[in-house]
Amino acid sequence: MKAKAAAAWLTSDARSYAATRRGWLFAHRYWIARRISQTFVLAIFLAGPWTGYWIARGNFASSEILGVLPLADPYIFIQSLAAGHTPILLALIGVATILTFYFVVGGRVYCSWVCPVNVVTDTAHWLRDKLGLTRDRKLDRRTRIWIMLAAILASFLSGTIAWEFLNPVSTLQRGIIFGIGAGWGIIAAVFMLDLFVTRRGWCSHLCPVGAFYGLIGQTSLVRVSAINRTACTDCGACFKACPEPHVITPALKGTGTHLIVSGDCTNCAACIDSCYIDVFQYGTRLSARHDPARFIASEPQSAKG
Repeated sequence: MKAKAAAAWLTSDARSYAATRRGWLFAHRYWIARRISQTFVLAIFLAGPWTGYWIARGNFASSEILGVLPLADPYIFIQSLAAGHTPILLALIGVATILTFYFVVGGRVYCSWVCPVNVVTDTAHWLRDKLGLTRDRKLDRRTRIWIMLAAILASFLSGTIAWEFLNPVSTLQRGIIFGIGAGWGIIAAVFMLDLFVTRRGWCSHLCPVGAFYGLIGQTSLVRVSAINRTACTDCGACFKACPEPHVITPALKGTGTHLIVSGDCTNCAACIDSCYIDVFQYGTRLSARHDPARFIASEPQSAKG
């Protein structure tokens, strides 16, 4: 009984429907997979400083895997160009590799499956839910676009990669490796923002990296699909669980494609976890060609022609 009570307390309201009806693991299967992915990626970078076995050298902005595979964050690369730095071949290869990957799987997959700060913001959101905090100061989602552009402009004016002075991801990585420092204040500020000020304040409204990856992943192949939307019971669990709930409505309640096609979608699968009747699943844009709803919606127009 104590184990069940603990599991119930650890489960967010959004996942409680699925956890009650189909079990705790069902309601957290993709959440667990994301945490494993984020831990694994972070461990790759920590292995060298902690154990002396260098799987990756560098950080999330620029790295080299096993000494042969360069990876470079395209957003940081653009700031480097704006700062007047001359690009080298390895950086170009690294940027091309990352762009190709995120063009396929979705740009904001980085936010939910790779970025370690996502663990911080998800924890703040969970605690906010458990404490019953309802205050939610509305922020314009376009703010992250302006911050993204401002960082590029700042790089141009200063001749430095401006975002790296504030980047919570780099700050978190350095903090874990080198211990407590002033940089942890940035991580604490992100946590407090999401906990006390506004729901998903950092990732959904302010983070310029998420904004950038949302732009490059708008036409990505892999998407979440509301393939079984006719079975929806309107319980609202998917909207509660989703960090960007506005992306769900067109796919779930629309008459066109069942794919969630917005670049804001993080492909985190929180909607899949939280839905106990399997409305959602992963799909691809290729499946939209066989979407009955899309075909029916377009058929009258064809007839008119």
